[in-house]
Amino acid sequence: MRNDNEEESRLAPIDTGEPRTSTPHDAPHPPARRMPFAWFWPILAGAFIALVLRILFSGGPGQRFSPMLGSFVYFVPAVCGAVTVYLAERTERRSWSYYLWAPWVATALFVIGTLAVFIEGIICAIVIVPLFAVMGSVGGLAMGIVCRITHWPRQAVYSFALLPLVLGAIEPGLPNPDQFSHTSRTLFIAAPAERVWHSLNEARDIRPSEVSDMWAYRIGVPLPLSGVTVETPEGRVRQVQWEKNVHFDEIVTEWQPNRLLKWRYRYTPDSFPPGALDDHVMIGGQYFDLRDTSYTLTPREGGTDLRIDVSWRLSTRFNWYADRVLQALLGNGSENILRFYKARSEATATAAVMATGAP
Repeated sequence: MRNDNEEESRLAPIDTGEPRTSTPHDAPHPPARRMPFAWFWPILAGAFIALVLRILFSGGPGQRFSPMLGSFVYFVPAVCGAVTVYLAERTERRSWSYYLWAPWVATALFVIGTLAVFIEGIICAIVIVPLFAVMGSVGGLAMGIVCRITHWPRQAVYSFALLPLVLGAIEPGLPNPDQFSHTSRTLFIAAPAERVWHSLNEARDIRPSEVSDMWAYRIGVPLPLSGVTVETPEGRVRQVQWEKNVHFDEIVTEWQPNRLLKWRYRYTPDSFPPGALDDHVMIGGQYFDLRDTSYTLTPREGGTDLRIDVSWRLSTRFNWYADRVLQALLGNGSENILRFYKARSEATATAAVMATGAP
């Protein structure tokens, strides 16, 4: 039984090192015709295999074959890259650079495919693409090495494909590591602390133009509509409304007027209607939770320093990556939130000055 390398050797032209002689019967052979876009088929096949694996990884949080498992996030894009390189090598020897860039294209097509068949949300798709590209290149490079130095590329690609399935059945039985992080930002507001405090507790009728610069909202997180503190039998609660019927409470845990406001988050089963966020990465769920947020007001000459502190929990096999993403998104969000309160507080302070006729 011939293996793949023997088959390639049989088909390759033999060079004896001696000059060739031609005969009157020799005639030039027309070049073999290749399928249109033949270079693209290995990439498309790699993306297709990864899409099939994504369909198989449709389990819910904490279940077998969840798309939030490390066995999916790490190994499925690696399979995508490995299949791409394997099929390309079956046609002709590829360069080392091909082993890196072709899996990038394949994983990008894979992610686009998940969006096209509505099994992935735009938020997760955008966030995960960089990690998928890296893991796709790792798989492509590994397969390229196998194809160059061994006689078992077919067996290797089968092993690549089976690995996420085996691990996807085992991994849910293992505990996820918890990681707790936070971010903070400070901004000077040219308004007295009383005005800033009022803006924090009476954020009504929020316009898209006031917050649309946040990266999180640009990738699909619903825009906020209001955040208002009210008195309830259980104490002070800041009631929050977002677009797409998202709503939740912020339970005030520290209240020092004009000085400090801190809350923890409370969600109900209907806080995030289906489709409002990516359903398998729900805030307050198994993998991610916002813990608390605080605002500290420090009066100074000409206005107030407003500081925001946000903390969260991550519980995934790829906390190292997810935490960097959240640092970027929530850090950017904190900066824009402070600018929102700055604009509102300074506008209110200016209106108050004009109303009193003060110079």
